[in-house]
Amino acid sequence: MLRRLWLAAIVVIGVPVPLFAQGTAATEDGDAAWRRVSDSPLRLMSSVTAADKTGPSAVVPATASAPVTEPAKKPFTHFTTGTGALPNEDGQIWREYDISPYTTRVTSTKRPEQAVVDWVLRETGYEAWHSEPLGVLCAGPRTLRVYHTPKMQAVVADVIDRFVSSEAATYTFSLRVVTLDSPNWRTVAQRLLRSVPVQTPGINAWVLPREDAAILLGQLHRRSDYREYNSPYLLVNNGQATLISAMRGRPYVRDVILRPDTAAGFDPAPGQVDEGFNLDFSPLLSADRRTVDATIKCDVDQIEKMIPVMLDVPTQVSPRQRTKIEVPQITHYRFHERFRWPIEQVLLVGMGMVPLPLPIDGAPLVPGVPLPFGQTPARADLLVFVECRGQAPTAPPALAPIPRSAQREAKNYRGRY
Repeated sequence: MLRRLWLAAIVVIGVPVPLFAQGTAATEDGDAAWRRVSDSPLRLMSSVTAADKTGPSAVVPATASAPVTEPAKKPFTHFTTGTGALPNEDGQIWREYDISPYTTRVTSTKRPEQAVVDWVLRETGYEAWHSEPLGVLCAGPRTLRVYHTPKMQAVVADVIDRFVSSEAATYTFSLRVVTLDSPNWRTVAQRLLRSVPVQTPGINAWVLPREDAAILLGQLHRRSDYREYNSPYLLVNNGQATLISAMRGRPYVRDVILRPDTAAGFDPAPGQVDEGFNLDFSPLLSADRRTVDATIKCDVDQIEKMIPVMLDVPTQVSPRQRTKIEVPQITHYRFHERFRWPIEQVLLVGMGMVPLPLPIDGAPLVPGVPLPFGQTPARADLLVFVECRGQAPTAPPALAPIPRSAQREAKNYRGRY
């Protein structure tokens, strides 16, 4: 009876079963009959019918089909392969400069040739290599390859002469970073200073003899608001750059992460803001050793204050729970300038009243007595003294080791004792 009902159900679904009509199902076991039906193509028809009724979530057996290929993407920009030769409508010529006398002596960086490229770009301008006429500038460890007009080649050759002529000699530069709370130091120093042109608004620069610079530094050092932030002596390879950095991280809570599975219901998301200053200094002497070209780049970041914000983080235990996050209020100061001055004089750059490179945390003047007014962000007059102290002395040659025979003779006192 059960077998007849099962056969009737298959017929209702729409699957023809001629074998069962001939009595085959009556002589076979029910499980064997089901295996015959499930292994036949009729099962695919039943599965497809079920997929149509149940929607996309039903599992459809994989069937052999042709691979789907995406149509080729047509480029929007038209291009050509060119003529196979560099254009020289403006008289461009190809030159390869030997910079190995410089690069083989510099050991302070892995890519000393990058300094040559940087100074070529400073002297010629970046746009000269990214516009017409066509130009090529490529540096390797030993060779600088240039493709440009003869006029530009002359400028490049002059820059490379300034590197190769010194053979990467190490020069000692005195670089001092000083701040004063008030700019009134100019009243007594004005007679010692000779102004030089500056491109950046609000910036002043002067040159003065070394003797006068020593006198001025002595006067400033006696002031109570005098602060110095670095070692005054640096060993810098000619053309290379050095970085003076005095940064410190200030942690704070920048956000909260809701966590219902914890007791507090949230986790604080910590953050950190770096404040302080970075001073990048890159000098290059002229080929005759009479003038110095230098780029000075100064970045100062100061956190003026942390603005608190209260957030609601309710839980079942504390429905009115709140927590505090902070939003930093930051002041940025950026300065980038190139200077040229005689090598026997001192360059003084006054950057004006800027955020303190290393701000001092606000504190009352008298311990235990709060101030009656709010603290204002610290400002100071930032001064940079640059002086070339000449070529650094070379290390003395290592002494030859004493032969062992001589050592044995030195221990023989010749009967003196």
